[in-house]
Amino acid sequence: MPKTAPILQVKHLQTTFSTPHGTTKAVDNISFEVYPGETVAIVGESGSGKSVTALSLMRLLHTPPAKIAAGEAIFQSQKLGQVDLLALPEKQMQQVRGNEISMIFQEPMSSLNPVFTCGKQVAEVLLLHKNVSRKEGKERTIALFEQAKLPNPEKIYAAYPHQISGGQKQRVMIAMAMACKPSLLMADEPTTALDVTVQARILQLMDELRVKENTAVLFISHDFGVVAEVADRVLVMYKGKIVEQGKVLDIFTNPQHPYTKGLLACRPKMSFKPQYILPTVSDFMEEDAFGNIIKQTREVREPLLVGVVSNHENMVTDLKQQQEKRLQPPLLQVENLKVYFPLRKGFFSRTIDYTKAVDGVSFEIKTGETVALVGESGCGKTTLGRVLIRLIEPTEGNILFEGRDLTKLQAEDLRKSRRDFQIVFQDPYASLNPMHTIGEAVMEPMHVHKLYASTKERRGKAMELLEKVGLLPEHFDRYPHEFSGGQRQRISIARALALQPKFIICDEAVSSLDVSVQAQVLNLLNQLKQEFQMTYLFITHDLSVARYMADSILVMNKGQIVESDTPDQIFQNPQQEYTRTLISAIPKGEPADIMAAQERRQAMRVN
Repeated sequence: MPKTAPILQVKHLQTTFSTPHGTTKAVDNISFEVYPGETVAIVGESGSGKSVTALSLMRLLHTPPAKIAAGEAIFQSQKLGQVDLLALPEKQMQQVRGNEISMIFQEPMSSLNPVFTCGKQVAEVLLLHKNVSRKEGKERTIALFEQAKLPNPEKIYAAYPHQISGGQKQRVMIAMAMACKPSLLMADEPTTALDVTVQARILQLMDELRVKENTAVLFISHDFGVVAEVADRVLVMYKGKIVEQGKVLDIFTNPQHPYTKGLLACRPKMSFKPQYILPTVSDFMEEDAFGNIIKQTREVREPLLVGVVSNHENMVTDLKQQQEKRLQPPLLQVENLKVYFPLRKGFFSRTIDYTKAVDGVSFEIKTGETVALVGESGCGKTTLGRVLIRLIEPTEGNILFEGRDLTKLQAEDLRKSRRDFQIVFQDPYASLNPMHTIGEAVMEPMHVHKLYASTKERRGKAMELLEKVGLLPEHFDRYPHEFSGGQRQRISIARALALQPKFIICDEAVSSLDVSVQAQVLNLLNQLKQEFQMTYLFITHDLSVARYMADSILVMNKGQIVESDTPDQIFQNPQQEYTRTLISAIPKGEPADIMAAQERRQAMRVN
C-alpha cells in the first residue's frame, strides 16, 4: 500500500468490562493503523477482543458494564478534521457514525429492523446524513441494491428482512454501510454462516466498493481462508492483545506466534482425510496460571491419525471393514422424497403454485457412515434434514429407518421411535431453553423416554455426557447464556447423545464456530462415531469440512440431489457444473492462492 497518512490511528486502546467477579480487560493496550484503500484483517477466536475493538471505535458498547479505560483513536474526518473518536461528543459522533465510518454486523437478521422494509431502512441512512428527499432516497437505495448485485432491487426495496435469504440480507447491510460512501468500513464477520458461493460474491462486492471509493476496510474474521482472499495486512488478537501482525502472505507462510500457527493449522484442508485428528490451538501452546504463554508445545505438523492405521496390516483391516459396511443393509433409506410448500394468493388463499423444497430425493446411509449433504442456501438441505425426522411432514415418498417406514407412523409411535434419531441444530442458543439449566436440558429427553430409574441416575448420566463433550461437572447448573457458542454446541451434542441414538443429523452444526472450536467439535463427532458406531447426516455449506468428515457426499441444488460420490471423486472429478462452482468458491488460503488474490487486488487498484 502507498503509505499516505493513515485514515485511522489506534493508540493504546484498552476496554474493560465490570463483572460480579471483578474487571475484565477485553481489549488490552492495542495499537494499529489503517490506510485509505487498505484492508486490515483482525483475526482470532471468540473472546479475543476483535468485535469489542470495533464496537469501542464505533462507541456502540453499553456503559456500564463496558468502559473505554484508555487510548486514542485518531480519525481523519472530512467534516470535522482530525478527531479522537473516543473523546468526541456524542452529537458529533453521530455525524461520523454511519456516514464517514460504517459497520457491517455479523448477524444481519438481528441488525435489520423486522418491522420496516429493507429499502426504508437503507433510505433512512441517506435521509439522516445526506439531506435528500424521500424520492431521491428511494432512487439512490435502489441504485445501491443494484450495485450490491441484489436480484430485482425494486422487489427487495419493498421486502421485509424475513422475506429474503441470509445472503441477500447481508448484501442489504453492505448497501446500507456503503450508502454514504464512508472513508472507513468495519466488517464484523460479514460472511459467517453463508455458503461459499454467496460468500465469494459478497467478498468480491466489498472489494469492488473498496477500490471504487478508496474506502479503508477493517475486516474482522476467525477464518484465515477468507482473510487470505481480502486482506493486505493481518492483526492476530489473543486475549485482548495483538500478538502478531504483518503482511498477509508473511503471516501465512511464516507465522511466528504459536497462537497464529494453531489458527492456521486447525482448519480442515482439502487434503485431510476422515482418519485424521484436527489440531487445535491448545496443541500449539501452553500457558501458566496467569494466561501467559510459557512454551510452544510443538511445531505445525500433519494431523495425527485416529487410532493406529499407519501400518499395512491395519490399513488392510480398515479396507475390509469398509467393504463389510457396504454389504450391510442400509440404516436409513430415502425413496422419492418430496416436500412441496403451497404458494397462496387472494382473499381465499387459493393455491397458485408450489415451492419444491425437496423434489424426488433418494439415497441411503449405512450404519457407521457419515454422509455429507452440501449445497447453497435455499437448496433444500435443512428441509430435507428436518423431514427425515418428521419435524416437517413429507408431501410424498418413503423414509425407511431400519426397514420401518417413518412416514406411516402415528404420533405416539413416532415419539417412541425418536429415541433412535436426533438432530443438532445450527444455532445452539435458539435450540436451548434459556429458562433451563444445561443439566436439565440434557436430562429432559431421558425423562420423556423414561430412561433410568431415578433422577439421581439421570443426573449422573447427564454429568457423564457433559464430561464426554469436554465440559465440567460444575457446568451442570449453569444456563445457556453463560457459555460460548462452541460450548453451547457441545451441550446440544450431549443432549442428542442422551438417548443413545443410532442416527444424528448435524444441521450446520459447526458453521458459526471459531476454527479452533470447530476442530474440537469435529474431532468429538469423529471420536463418538468410532466409540458408538454413530451414523451421521452432516449438513453443511463448507465443502472442506464435508471432505474431512464424510464417507460420501450428496450435492443438492434446487431440491434435488444432482451428484453423489466419495469425497475424493467429488473433489477430483466433479461431474456437474454446479459442483465445480461450489468447489472453486472455497477459500483455500494456500500461498499461491494468496499471491493470486494480491495480484488481482492490485490490478483492481490500477484500473
